[in-house]
Amino acid sequence: SQVVTEADSFAIAAKIAKNPKVKEIHHMFEGKNEREAREQILELVSEYCDRFHNQNKEYKEGDRLPYAARVYDHDEMVKLVDSSLEFWLTSGRYTAQFESEFAKYLGVRFCSLVNSGSSANLLAFMALTSPLLGERAIGRGDEVITVAAGFPTTVTPIIQYGAVPVFVDVTIPQYNIDVTKLEQAYSERTKAVMIAHTLGNPFDLSAVKAFCDRHGLWLVEDNCDALGSEYTIDGRTRLTGTVGDIGTSSFYPPHHMTMGEGGAVYTDNPLLNKIIRSLRDWGRDCVCASGQDNLCGHRFDGQYGELPKGYDHKYVYSHFGYNLKATDMQAAVGCAQLKKFPSFVERRRENFKALYEGLSDLAEYFYLPEAVENSNPSWFGFCMTCRPGTDKNKVVGYIESRNVQTRMLFSGNLIKQPCFDGMRASGTGFRVAGSLENTDLIMENTFWIGVYPGMTEAKLSYMIKTIHEAVLR
Repeated sequence: SQVVTEADSFAIAAKIAKNPKVKEIHHMFEGKNEREAREQILELVSEYCDRFHNQNKEYKEGDRLPYAARVYDHDEMVKLVDSSLEFWLTSGRYTAQFESEFAKYLGVRFCSLVNSGSSANLLAFMALTSPLLGERAIGRGDEVITVAAGFPTTVTPIIQYGAVPVFVDVTIPQYNIDVTKLEQAYSERTKAVMIAHTLGNPFDLSAVKAFCDRHGLWLVEDNCDALGSEYTIDGRTRLTGTVGDIGTSSFYPPHHMTMGEGGAVYTDNPLLNKIIRSLRDWGRDCVCASGQDNLCGHRFDGQYGELPKGYDHKYVYSHFGYNLKATDMQAAVGCAQLKKFPSFVERRRENFKALYEGLSDLAEYFYLPEAVENSNPSWFGFCMTCRPGTDKNKVVGYIESRNVQTRMLFSGNLIKQPCFDGMRASGTGFRVAGSLENTDLIMENTFWIGVYPGMTEAKLSYMIKTIHEAVLR
């Protein structure tokens, strides 16, 4: 469909305002109550979406193949417009519905919707610094074990708070933390492990959880690239993000499901949930939802800090917080996506399998991805590391020239990035446990392609053919 620019939107709105036929639109609602008028609008929105958004043109070789894209239909657009008609511009009924249904899907007690996956990671980490956690709270100078071969916002909150990330190498071709190096990374200042399930492939949750339990450490699972992945631990199959103390998700458009921008933080721990909610909502001590007053019945009779007795509880702050809420319009889209989500996961697994089978004869050129033992990944991408003699830059250059989109494994080696220049020069603010040999290898020789649910057999076949050409031509 043709792209409508912002200028086009203003021009259309002006034309509508001047058009005498607008009066005819008013007649659409004559004799109808608000509910009936809304139903008519939503029926038209559904027809509009089917007519102008869901007309997928036939794929032809050479068409651009993105690594990811939105997969949606009229359900998402209808819910989006339904929410906008209420004009409740912050979190509301759709937010409450999404948090409840998402928690039920995950099998956890508590879920908080936020405005991005990066915000989710920020909240997850900052929750562990709360004074409500006593001696287990992370303080400045305390250490958090993580990896450098990943996305920066898994690590950013640690650094910004003044804690110390301790980087551990990863394994190839799983691309997750090397659990044999965990004890080497541990020190008396270690308080937590915060790592991601790379491209949908779970890290060794059995080993990491046992390590955390042995030393009394918090475990944060960055689940932003792995929603729907499963891991069997202690004889029970669980979704990733639900084994540790806190899990996080992202709903940015390329991810497993989307609401445009958005994320979630989830836990089974009531105290952590209380802290997460407080930090998300300006640091307030009050638990009233937006637009709600005096839920506890004690709004004006409490004593907090050194405030005067009876100070309005809605303006009592127990944390230095943020405003990281999502809008109800985003949540409405998420509610529709969540119903489709199980089919998205299955399609990703099918697409990954097709790529693996189609590229297995190139094992002499690439290390092909391998699922972690006891896992059933909900793959985010198909990751390949070039073996010696295979030039990654030439391979990627050719693939891109054939209109197949590729991506690096995020930051490659985060401590080699410009954001680390000052810390690297001073040798302070972080620590490396052992070497990052595989991390450097990934930085030099690894790339990945997409497996998102919108891939068709024709698209997958073209990708397979193109990668063969890249190494065999």
